[in-house]
Amino acid sequence: MTTNLVDGRWFDPERRREVLNPVDGSVVGEIGYGDAELARTAVDAAAAAQAEWGARPARSRSDLLRKAADLISERAETIGATLAREAGKRLPEAIGEVHGSAEYFRWFAEEARRPHGAVYTHEAPNRRHASIRRPAGVVASLTPWNFPCSIQARKLAPALAAGCTVVARVSEKAPLAATEMFRCLTDAGIPAGVVNLVHGPAREITEAYLSHDAVRVVSFTGSTGIGQDVMRLASRNVARPLLELGGNAAFIVFEDADIDNAVEGAMLAKFRNTGQSCIGANRFYVQRSIFDEFTSRLAERISAMTVGDGTAYPVPDLGPCIDDRRVEELETMLAEALDGGGRLLNSPVETPATGSYCAPALVADAPADSALARQEIFGPIAAAFPFDTEAEAFDLANGTDMGLAGYVYTRDADRIWRAAERMEVGVLGVNEPLPTVSFAPMGGVKRSGLGREGAEVGLEEFQETVYLAIGMNS
Repeated sequence: MTTNLVDGRWFDPERRREVLNPVDGSVVGEIGYGDAELARTAVDAAAAAQAEWGARPARSRSDLLRKAADLISERAETIGATLAREAGKRLPEAIGEVHGSAEYFRWFAEEARRPHGAVYTHEAPNRRHASIRRPAGVVASLTPWNFPCSIQARKLAPALAAGCTVVARVSEKAPLAATEMFRCLTDAGIPAGVVNLVHGPAREITEAYLSHDAVRVVSFTGSTGIGQDVMRLASRNVARPLLELGGNAAFIVFEDADIDNAVEGAMLAKFRNTGQSCIGANRFYVQRSIFDEFTSRLAERISAMTVGDGTAYPVPDLGPCIDDRRVEELETMLAEALDGGGRLLNSPVETPATGSYCAPALVADAPADSALARQEIFGPIAAAFPFDTEAEAFDLANGTDMGLAGYVYTRDADRIWRAAERMEVGVLGVNEPLPTVSFAPMGGVKRSGLGREGAEVGLEEFQETVYLAIGMNS
C-alpha cells in the first residue's frame, strides 16, 4: 500500500525504505521515503486547508473523529498484527495499543463539542469582558517507534478536535501501523489537506516542517536531546513546543505496601513493551525492612519469564527490543553495573539465538554512578536500592534531571498526598502501574518536557485564547 499522504492523496516517492522485524530481521514492508520538498508541500496543503477546517462547526469535526475512532477499533486486530511485527510487540499489547488509540479520537470527539471560553465579571458599568478560543494553526506531529499508534493518536485527536490541520512524521523503525491509522482518518472522511503524513529522514523532515511559517505548534515525543533540538528549530518562528521527553521513573515501595500488589505492579510498570516505555519503572527504591523480601519475590517472577516472538502462541512475556543497537546499549549498562559490584538477583533467562533480544535482569548494589543507576534504561533491566526513611526515598526519586513519571506503593493516605506534593514528576501512579488514560493529562517536568497531552488541557495546547474587552454605550 502507498504510505505518504499529502493533500488527500496517497502516493509514494521513488525512494523506498524497508521496515524490518526485530524478531528475525525479515522485511515486514516498505515505506516511500520522502524529502524536505515533499514535507514543505505537505505544510502548504495543511495551511490551505486550515481556514475551512478551523471554521467547520465543532459538531462536524466531532462526527468525523468518532467515525475515525470506530474504523480504528474495527481494524484493530489487523493494524495490531502489523504493529507486532514491525515493533516486536507482544500481539495482545499491540492490539491493545490500537484500541487505546481509538479512545483518544473517541474522547476528543466529545471534548470538541464542549463549550470553550469564558465571560468575566465586569467592574465598570460600560465594559464587558470575555475570552474565546480558536485553532492555533498548522501542527507538526513527530512521534517515536515505541508506541507509534497511541502517541500519534494522543497528538492528532486533540489537534483535529481543536480545529487545527496536521503534518506528521512517524519513526521509520515502526511506521506501518501508524500509517494505517492515518488511512482510517481519510476513510472516515477527514477532508484533503487536514491530515498529512510524510516519511523520510527525521532531521530533514523536521527542519522542513519547522522552517515553514504556517506551522504554529510542534508536538514531539522522544529523547530529551532531540527535544532540545526541536525547541531550537521551533524558536525561529516562535512556534509553540509541546514536548514529552525522556523519563527516569522511580518505583518506591514502602514497608506498609501490599507486597503482592507491588510485585505485580513492578512487573507491569517495568516490563510492558519489553521495558521500552518513557514512563516505565526505571529505579526501584524499596524500604530496607522489606528489601530482601520484595526483591527476592520480584527476582523469582523475572526468572520465570519467557522471551520470544510476540506473535507466537503461547504469547511470551517479553518480545524483542527494537533493534540490535538497543540490545548492545542495554548489555553494556548491565555489564558495567555487575563489574562495579552489582549483584544479579534473578536466574538467567533464556533468549532465542537470533533476533534483537535482551534477557530481563534485576540488579542490587549497582554503583551509584553507574548508567544503570542514573540513566533511562529503556529496556527489560532494572536496579533496586534500599532506603530507610520517607524523606530519603523522595530525595532519591528526585535525584535526576528527568521528571516524567513516578510510582509509589503504600497504604498510608497521608503519604500519598506527601508523595504528590514532593515528587518532581508530571504523572504519579499510586498503587497503580499503568496510569495513562485518554481523559487525564500526560506530561513531564524538568527535562522531561513541556505542556500536557490528554484531557481538556491537551485540547488547549492546540488553541489560542482571544480576550475581548467590549465597550458599551449605555
